[in-house]
Amino acid sequence: MDKDYIINIEHLKKSFNGKIVLRDINLKMCRGEAIATLGKSGTGKSVALQCLIGLLTPDEGKIEIFGQDISTLDYDGLNSLRTRIGFLFQSGALYDSMSVRENLAFPVLRNNSEFAEDELNNRIEKRLRDVDLIEAIDKMPSELSGGMKKRIGLARTLMLEPEIMIYDEPTTGLDPATTREISFLIKDIKEKYKITSLIVTHDLMCAKITADKLVFLKDGVYTAEGTFEEMEKSDDEFINSFFEFTDYGYKK
Repeated sequence: MDKDYIINIEHLKKSFNGKIVLRDINLKMCRGEAIATLGKSGTGKSVALQCLIGLLTPDEGKIEIFGQDISTLDYDGLNSLRTRIGFLFQSGALYDSMSVRENLAFPVLRNNSEFAEDELNNRIEKRLRDVDLIEAIDKMPSELSGGMKKRIGLARTLMLEPEIMIYDEPTTGLDPATTREISFLIKDIKEKYKITSLIVTHDLMCAKITADKLVFLKDGVYTAEGTFEEMEKSDDEFINSFFEFTDYGYKK
């Protein structure tokens, strides 16, 4: 694999009960790059993510991350790799019984039970400042809005200082103003920490703000890729369907 590629997916295939979901997925990402993958609901965008981090086993194909073929890794090797990858779930996936402080401490203590308390507290406060929610440090998840939960979820994911961030529909269920807020936060985090970012979304505004490049999933294949401006000018009917109605205007 080319050393410039931090993620390399080749000819990935995945089916369930005979139904093909991913037919031939190919994707290369450079360090520090942000790519948004778009597609209709239920077409396999999240399935590709789950294959990428080893939660699902592909039927065929190769996935290399940091130059390692993940199919060759044992249980410990895969878990070690995952500590370098942050994954933000749609819901934020906070533990309801834990305070914000405890939620952020959890991934660190799970991977290093001897982590110094002062250093841990400093890191928690730093991550909460990254998402502009230091005042929520002792709140419970039930006291947070949907947007706040997303931001706390992002702060928790950053606790292990990942080199890759994966976002699964990060703006689902949010109003347009909060969608913009979360999208710019993702962009700021990527630029501040030089994190490679893969964003799965059907939200064009989120894709425009966060991504250097867009890729479109159709019939189990990435059918097109390019910058937002390049894709906006496309004559492809499928791609055009994403640009017809947007929060920044009407195209056609």
